Amino acid sequence: MTHEIAARSRLYGRSKGKALRQRQSELMTELLPKLLLDLTRPITLREGRETCLEIGFGGGEHLIEAASQAPEIDFIGCEPFVNGVAKLLSKIDARGLTNISLHQGDAVQILDLLPNDSLTCVYLFYPDPWPKRRHRKRRFVSQENLTRLARVMKPNAQLRFASDIDDYAAWTLARIQACAAFRWKATLAEDWRLPWPNWTQTKYESKAIAAGRHPAYLTFIKQAD
Repeated sequence: MTHEIAARSRLYGRSKGKALRQRQSELMTELLPKLLLDLTRPITLREGRETCLEIGFGGGEHLIEAASQAPEIDFIGCEPFVNGVAKLLSKIDARGLTNISLHQGDAVQILDLLPNDSLTCVYLFYPDPWPKRRHRKRRFVSQENLTRLARVMKPNAQLRFASDIDDYAAWTLARIQACAAFRWKATLAEDWRLPWPNWTQTKYESKAIAAGRHPAYLTFIKQAD
């Protein structure tokens, strides 16, 4: 695959920002390899435990709290941005958590290796909106990726989506309505205006609200086959 084709097909932008601190660099070398999923074979999940997936965990604020509050549940976090991975590793190390596995890259690679009906919840919070019209094909929410999610999610599993970009929320609703595998849970306005119980506000969300943007919190249910 040429660099040009790879740039067109990927669903995220740059993968690294400012230089890492010394301890972060050490954790990237020492801890990250222990938590990375093996992508050379189908992914095997721990038997008898629920598994949740967060796609694009950013700085890891939500993922670390979710994993801390539910040690009986396993979590998979996907994030291509090196600095975000380093931040999460610092939090995992500080709390000594053992129920988080990681993939530093595109979540599609994980979805294609997971077993059927294996996830009880999928989180997609503030994904890159790719606002330019010519780039919208890079948005994660697509019929192709919804098909991937439908395969790996259990019946009645939840797909939770949050965005402060009205256009992306509308884009997501339109594609969910066209996908028979999911239904929108909302019946009242509060169902999409208010976050979920025990919600952890991310750094990005705080900035968005401070800038006057109003997030939408959408919950979709995986239909039984």
